[in-house]
Amino acid sequence: MRHVFFLAFASLSVLAQDPAPFLVEAGTKVPLVMINSVSTRHAAEGDRLYLETSFPILANGRIVIPPGSYVSGTITSAKRGGRVKGKAELFLRFDSLTLPNGVTRDFRARVGGIDGRSSQQLDRSEGKITADSTKGADARTIGEGAAGGASIGVIAGSVAGRAGMGAGVGAAAGAAAGLMGVLLTRGQDVVLARGTTVEMVLDRNLMFQTSELDFSQAGAARRTIEADPGAGAPSRNGSVLPGRRAPLGGTTR
Repeated sequence: MRHVFFLAFASLSVLAQDPAPFLVEAGTKVPLVMINSVSTRHAAEGDRLYLETSFPILANGRIVIPPGSYVSGTITSAKRGGRVKGKAELFLRFDSLTLPNGVTRDFRARVGGIDGRSSQQLDRSEGKITADSTKGADARTIGEGAAGGASIGVIAGSVAGRAGMGAGVGAAAGAAAGLMGVLLTRGQDVVLARGTTVEMVLDRNLMFQTSELDFSQAGAARRTIEADPGAGAPSRNGSVLPGRRAPLGGTTR
């Protein structure tokens, strides 16, 4: 009887110290800001992304993911635009979240939105970012080449007494030169510059205990991280994401 009473008392003590967890539900949208820059011109599969949260995420009236939390991600595919056809494409995946106090969660989240100022397009179902089309610019290049060639042809034709023929020949030559320039030039790259806003959509529930949401020393911890980047885990390209890694869905102590 005493044994049962002791277990019940211990359970109540644990609940009093660490009540029900705080839940951030799957599908929650988390606004992020790029820390490094990414472009399909240089990016390759496996390259790392580093971002920060820009707006607090609440659960049960309490800030669970404060601004300035770190998010790391991976480029899963990068394709440059073709010289004749095909747009540049970039696929991203978000891998982990590190709170300012070092508590970490792993996941596989997708892109849910990109900067509204960008002309790039996002396929929300696939998480694919596509560069803007260059058809208008290509047509303008060919037209400008034709116009410039026609002007030169008129001058040359006037000297020879055949201004009309010179204009036609010059326009054809100019258009051909413009077309050649278009064929030798790739389409626009997908670019996510430093400071660009990106929206992350969580693919699973994230649970946090009260004991994991103490950010009273977060400022000091952040200053330590920034002063000593060696405390983080190195990435493939040598960059470092501060923070300690916990098992999937686990806690960091």
